[in-house]
Amino acid sequence: MMETAEINQVKKIIENYYGIAGEVKKLPGELDLNFFIESKSNEKFIFKIANEQEERLNLQLQNEVIKHLSSGKIGLQCSVLRLSVSGEEILHLSIEGLGKRYVRLLTWIDGRVLANVNPHSPQLLERLGEMCGHLCEALKDFNHPAAHRFLKWDPSQTVWTKEHLSKFIGAQRDIAVYFYSLFEGVALPILPQLRRSVNYNDANDYNVLVSHDKNDPHVSGVIDFGDVVHTHTVNELAIAIAYAMMNKPNPLEAACHVVRGFNRVFKLTESELKVLYTLTCARLLISITCSELNRLQHPENRYLQISDQPAWDLLKKLKAISPVLAEAMFRHACELVPHPKFLFFETWAKANYKSSVFPVSMTGAAAWLDLSVGSLDLGNTQELLDADKLDERISSLLGHHSSEVILGKYNEARAIYATPAYEVTTNDGPSWRTVHLGIDFFAQAGTSVCAAHDGVVHSFANNAMDRDYGPTIILEHFISPDLTFYTLYGHLNKECLSQLTIGKKIKRGDVIGLIGQRNENGNWTPHLHFQIMLDTLGHQGDFPGVCEPQNTRVWNSMCPDPWLLLAGINSPEEKSLSKEEIVSFRQQHLGKNLSISYKQPIKMVRGAGSYLIDDTGRRYLDTVNNVAHVGHEHSRVVKAGQRQMAVLNTNTRYLHENLVMFVEELLATMPPQLNVAFVVNSGSEANELAMRLAKTYTGQKDMIVSQVGYHGNTNGCIDISSYKFEGKGGKGKPDYVHVIPIPDTYRGLYRAEHANAGSQYASHVKQAIDWLQQEKKKPAAFIFESVISCGGQVELPSHFLKEAYAHTRAAGGVCIADEVQTGCGRAGNHFWAFQEHQVVPDIVTIGKPIGNGHPLGVVVTSQALADAFKNGMEYFNTFGGNPVSCAIGLEVLRVIKDEKLQQNAQAVGDYLKSRLRAQMKEFEIIGDVRGPGLFIGFELVKDRITKEPATRQANYFANRMRDKGILMSTDGPYDNVLKIKPPIVFSKANADFLLESIQTVLSEDVMQVD
Repeated sequence: MMETAEINQVKKIIENYYGIAGEVKKLPGELDLNFFIESKSNEKFIFKIANEQEERLNLQLQNEVIKHLSSGKIGLQCSVLRLSVSGEEILHLSIEGLGKRYVRLLTWIDGRVLANVNPHSPQLLERLGEMCGHLCEALKDFNHPAAHRFLKWDPSQTVWTKEHLSKFIGAQRDIAVYFYSLFEGVALPILPQLRRSVNYNDANDYNVLVSHDKNDPHVSGVIDFGDVVHTHTVNELAIAIAYAMMNKPNPLEAACHVVRGFNRVFKLTESELKVLYTLTCARLLISITCSELNRLQHPENRYLQISDQPAWDLLKKLKAISPVLAEAMFRHACELVPHPKFLFFETWAKANYKSSVFPVSMTGAAAWLDLSVGSLDLGNTQELLDADKLDERISSLLGHHSSEVILGKYNEARAIYATPAYEVTTNDGPSWRTVHLGIDFFAQAGTSVCAAHDGVVHSFANNAMDRDYGPTIILEHFISPDLTFYTLYGHLNKECLSQLTIGKKIKRGDVIGLIGQRNENGNWTPHLHFQIMLDTLGHQGDFPGVCEPQNTRVWNSMCPDPWLLLAGINSPEEKSLSKEEIVSFRQQHLGKNLSISYKQPIKMVRGAGSYLIDDTGRRYLDTVNNVAHVGHEHSRVVKAGQRQMAVLNTNTRYLHENLVMFVEELLATMPPQLNVAFVVNSGSEANELAMRLAKTYTGQKDMIVSQVGYHGNTNGCIDISSYKFEGKGGKGKPDYVHVIPIPDTYRGLYRAEHANAGSQYASHVKQAIDWLQQEKKKPAAFIFESVISCGGQVELPSHFLKEAYAHTRAAGGVCIADEVQTGCGRAGNHFWAFQEHQVVPDIVTIGKPIGNGHPLGVVVTSQALADAFKNGMEYFNTFGGNPVSCAIGLEVLRVIKDEKLQQNAQAVGDYLKSRLRAQMKEFEIIGDVRGPGLFIGFELVKDRITKEPATRQANYFANRMRDKGILMSTDGPYDNVLKIKPPIVFSKANADFLLESIQTVLSEDVMQVD
């Protein structure tokens, strides 16, 4: 039928047989025809015309299931059958163009299909699992004769696909054969042991409905009961997982969330967990087989092939995952011991450890190195990732111990693995395999390595890539029919491999190799990596020696602590405060208004360039900590401070050349009129001193400031910071402070379309001065951030500063440029942001970026102001200008110059802004992009005309970026401006990662504006 004719005919059927008049819309369907009906009284229905092969008994089955579910309280919305005017559930009608068909009318369940929900968050996937669990719980006591049938979509019936495997060719055939063999070898023998019930059997992402709540979506129900069948109960979950994994970077991660939710409602048995992964893959095998058959039989029907490519893509990923690992992950999601043999091994090892020997001979007590992410022994991250320097550092640490053999810890998260070689993909950005799964035995190259226990050679290989294992041996140890385990010996010498054959018997204590030199052991400090595995997961001569932190418990179960085998106890753990303990202490014993970033706080223990690294070794791209100006823990800056700190640190009453060299280098970046410096400890202190200078010079006290301006946290700075005194807890401005409108041409009084907006904003400075003069007063100073930060990264309009300065100076006032956040090359075009406006301030204040996070600030002024300040009262600052701070500040200035970081700020900043502006064309929520160099803000609005701030979305955005490994925060009067002011070593590659993540989050449902 033509669609218009179909709709008209359906309208007549609905009116004649159900007494309902309304609008009709056709819906997609595989075999049945489905129509959405909205009556004139706003009732909503789905009208279903069954395919011509459909049997009435199957429709009766569907109806009975629907009635059974709707009669119970399962926390899901369920359709209700609408009887015809003659009281029938099913009608058998002659329909023009279709012949005799069965038809039914059901109430509509409101919601979005899961396929159209973005993102599929862990919480939503768990709710999907819970929904499937509720279905199983509700249907476990339901039966119907029509449910006992063959259904090709039933994973338990996958045998039917075997005769069609030959239809696939090349790599696709390899994939199909692999998963059929998995089904035949793993699932078929266990199926008779599994629970059976009537299953809904079709929780695919187009049948699962989700609520309209974008921020906290719930799974509201399911539609389409055409695949109801009596089968193994676990298939309900397997089918949901199969579709939930599609289009996910890390499908197994997504599957675990669904399993966790399902098990919370409907407990899985160990037998079901053993076959769950295989049955999930079987459902996908069925899907691609049906698609292949449909392609041959119905090439014109695109709907039949809707899941074809995603299923193939998913199967390619799943083929690389060991079923044993998948089972362990699922068991962990169900709060079971991940590897079923772990407890058996642990008990055996504790009782029999004396039957094993140390793989490297040890005398005396064990000495352990601290190689953790936060280790203070390893030093700077840039050097830690350099193989030569890391070797020097570890060798130096080894030299401090009297033992011949020093140990590296099991289950330790290490920053040395937070590199691209160990990067893994999660569904929310990158992670790194940082947690060490073995024990290191550091000893001289050439030290003998012995078999720890009787066994045979399982496999061996030379993993010769840089930072790999080098020569590696894996031994197999058969203990009993219930326990076999494996030991791995990595970083050996090349010669040892030539003496081995697979299956060769090895006795405990037999020398199997020597600790290798760096040039043969993977380029590591000579040591043995010793590891235990309860399964090799199909690996030969190699096995992961580190794991991602989020899956540590799974891998700990798969790879038990080697100390159990060697000493009968667990190896010592590093004691440190958990995040919860730190938060609790802060809440009890630190200032109550000390804030913590993000809903899920992060315990940071290391910095490196544009990144901060948490206690698990996860790297976070830092786009907000502009204080780490030339990069977190820049090695040159660190070294400069360490060298001077080791020699002398004292005050400026003694002579030291560091103060001279630092100030000389700093003044060289300033206009020549600004040639006197006061070195202090922070931006707040710099602004306090600037006010004293201005008030002393002018004999006045009144200050002209910006709305939403921020200048520091001291009493004096709070008094002139509108952001504070007009915000929460503020008490309003003091009488001597005069606030002018924020010169914001996006949402301020005078916008970009206003002619001479800068002059108009500057006129408010003149108005404040006029009022002062009426009161027979004069301004002490006009203080302004060169780019307004807390106000929302607001660039000052042209002519504003020049005219504001003119008005101020004409009235006898002093002009202060607050460059605490914007200086030292960050603005790109100029070293100081005020230079963009062709003005020369009377005072410039500089904050912690000049010390790269070290407490250092500077006030730079003219000779005239400095002379006026010399009024007989000594200005002394105990730590201001000390040799250590000056050494650090000097090195920061030199690094900016040597590494051309000002130019980098300009180039990368321009690139970021151009790409963000391109994203504005796609995402209406971005209202404005602004800021010089690497001092950028983009403002989120619900409407570009009204500029209604999208505050809730901005908060969601910042927290979602944290999930993806990017640190961002909000600013502006409405907290709707995302600020980007990273260390100015921020690279184009960093920018691309940031932009890609911004694109992803902006595409999510919460970020869409109606």
